[in-house]
Amino acid sequence: MKFILASHNKGKLAEMQKILGELGVEVVLQSDLGLDLEPEEDGATFTENARIKARAVMEASGLPAIADDSGLCVDALNGAPGVYSARYGGLDDDAARCRLLLQNMRGSMTRAAHFHTSVVCLFPDGTELTAEGECPGTIAYAPMGDGGFGYDPVFFVPGLRKTFAQLTAEEKNAISHRGNALRAFAVELKEYLEKN
Repeated sequence: MKFILASHNKGKLAEMQKILGELGVEVVLQSDLGLDLEPEEDGATFTENARIKARAVMEASGLPAIADDSGLCVDALNGAPGVYSARYGGLDDDAARCRLLLQNMRGSMTRAAHFHTSVVCLFPDGTELTAEGECPGTIAYAPMGDGGFGYDPVFFVPGLRKTFAQLTAEEKNAISHRGNALRAFAVELKEYLEKN
């Protein structure tokens, strides 16, 4: 069975293929079908935003579509940046968003935070599968590490004593919110495929 990933991100595709490939399914990018969709992510939750993206690709392709939405939730900021993580402060630059986050955290007694991912798969028959994953951590006092993207340089994992940006791709995938969500989704998809 072929699934369309509602993304242009080849890194996401590789991670998804690695986890879902064991189920014998094929996952391709929307661009592999000539689709260049960028639906407005105006949902109030990560799941709503993932559903919006999956629906747009599923309707355009007529094939099952998988989408995810992720973000950083900081306790001291009442869950912000949350669903606005990619456009936090209206900024279009990862380093600038990290600086703004650290600025907004000044004087905060708690540094607790977590990354969250919601995965939604929509089938043309109306079936919907969803899964979620989280990774707890804290916000560092300054960026550390050169790897990763987004908030990785300021997201510190106490158990590993490193930020996401200091981890290898394998270390990050083993504990990350997206990896956790994809592994939970693989269980849901396996059950669905066995019944259908």
